[in-house]
Amino acid sequence: MSREKKPRNQNLTVPNALSVLRILIVPPFAWCFLHDRLAWAVGLLLLSGLSDMLDGLIARKFNQITELGKILDPFADKLTQGVVALCLALKFPMIGPVLGLFIAKELLMLCCALVLLKKHKRPGAAKWYGKAATVMFYVSVSVIVVMDGLALAPSPQVFYTVSFVLLILTGVMMFYSAFRYSQIFFALLHSTDEEDQLDLPGEIHTKKGPPAA
Repeated sequence: MSREKKPRNQNLTVPNALSVLRILIVPPFAWCFLHDRLAWAVGLLLLSGLSDMLDGLIARKFNQITELGKILDPFADKLTQGVVALCLALKFPMIGPVLGLFIAKELLMLCCALVLLKKHKRPGAAKWYGKAATVMFYVSVSVIVVMDGLALAPSPQVFYTVSFVLLILTGVMMFYSAFRYSQIFFALLHSTDEEDQLDLPGEIHTKKGPPAA
């Protein structure tokens, strides 16, 4: 006779663990960046970007999409992007206005997610355009940090021009992403479909897998 085991919590997944990893990477990245440990900062940022790409792929391929993951993933993205943008603004004041617009956009999207949660609505899952904007952000920041740390630009003017162009292109993609997500936000906000309703505490604590034999 097999002994009955406790049911497995379906929120304990690899994608959720990767999202938590991205959150934990943020403080050491900020410390390394602000203390000119640029090689470590770039390495941590690339690790964060890689985990961001992998968690979505794993979640879809192995059917590990959870309600908790739909919240952790964008939160980890926005926390990482916000801290990176703040670090860049402190180190490179010239690009501060562009980064300020970016931070404002991210805060607005975070507020929209909180509004949906307060209304007991399911936040929309991450879309390809959101992931593409995130990847562009990681690539742009990595290029800027490497150019500065290795003095690859022939002059300060070239450095700031390249940085500005990269951030503008990233910003365009991010605003396109924000526009598409805003359409989803208003659709969810006014939705009466039962599938869009959410009891987050109940789902996080009670959503279990089948007991093991």
